[in-house]
Amino acid sequence: MIHTSTTPLHPAEAQILAKLPDSTRERLRALRMMVFDVDGVLTDGRLWYSEHGEEFKGFHALDGHGLRMLGESGIAVALITGRESGIVSRRAAELGIRFVHQGVRDKVAILAQIAQENGLALNEIGYMGDDLIDLAAMQRVGFSASVPNAPFYVSQMASWVSSLPAGQGAVRECCDAILAAQGRLAGFITGGLLKTTGVIQ
Repeated sequence: MIHTSTTPLHPAEAQILAKLPDSTRERLRALRMMVFDVDGVLTDGRLWYSEHGEEFKGFHALDGHGLRMLGESGIAVALITGRESGIVSRRAAELGIRFVHQGVRDKVAILAQIAQENGLALNEIGYMGDDLIDLAAMQRVGFSASVPNAPFYVSQMASWVSSLPAGQGAVRECCDAILAAQGRLAGFITGGLLKTTGVIQ
């Protein structure tokens, strides 16, 4: 249930929302889907290669749990990234993320496609990015987020910037803010485990 003025807030939700302006809360309440870039958002942006050319990426378990909580709450999650990697496909499968678009240069076009396929208006979608390729998408959606280690001219265009660095809980912080604004975080705090079985992080 989305939070209203007559619904009591859990203390954790109240603490999160106290840091957000009313305009940001309203944007978060309207969200039905959240889209994330991968490199520099879900990861710290560094690219690791073995001597044999194998690529490695590091993901944070807290971020994974946050993405799972969004999905459990009925807020769809999508990944749009400019690079292509089997690692991203594997991580998305672990977390139950259905909408995964890789090797994308025109992120606005993919956003429009996702919105149409899911019957959503762009103001019902949020986007979290960290670089120039993300700017156009960030400017089209209802809620835009970034990370503190993004270039300043990217982060200053965002509705909200995480206090935690990319790949180290920034995505979880964003997920918690969305859930708190919609009055959904308390259920996970008081109810404990997610509904799904298997890998949750």
